[in-house]
Amino acid sequence: MKKSRIHIPEPRSSFISIQCPECGTSRVVFSASTSKINCEKCNTLLLENTGGLAKIHGTNASRVD
Repeated sequence: MKKSRIHIPEPRSSFISIQCPECGTSRVVFSASTSKINCEKCNTLLLENTGGLAKIHGTNASRVD
């Protein structure tokens, strides 16, 4: 097999920007976070850890490249 034909897998997790639904503050977090992440200003839950990818409770989740 030539090296040009070897498939290199890309990661499913990435950094995402989440906006707080209460105060509108945005925060950059890892999509496979292992801890709960709260808003810095109003202490609202933004990201909840699960077994794999985290559950997002905020709004405007966009990938940061």
